[in-house]
Amino acid sequence: MGSLSIWHWIIVLVVVMVLFGGRGKISNVMGDFAEGIKAFKKGMADDKPATPSEPVKTLDHQQAGGEAPKSESNRQTESARS
Repeated sequence: MGSLSIWHWIIVLVVVMVLFGGRGKISNVMGDFAEGIKAFKKGMADDKPATPSEPVKTLDHQQAGGEAPKSESNRQTESARS
């Protein structure tokens, strides 16, 4: 258990060959990744800024009765009194 078996060395060799073998696969992958980032940035720059077609609607914070909505702590206090 203290040393690596032949199977460990074979797995390490396969991983090294996949990563570094055959005409610079890592550099090709990184080049493709950089092209993807450039295309994403170009696509984001091409988007027009969002302009709202109608004004933003706001909600009325008061209830119909004219009193403000009760917070959770107020509800708990009222239920404890009952």
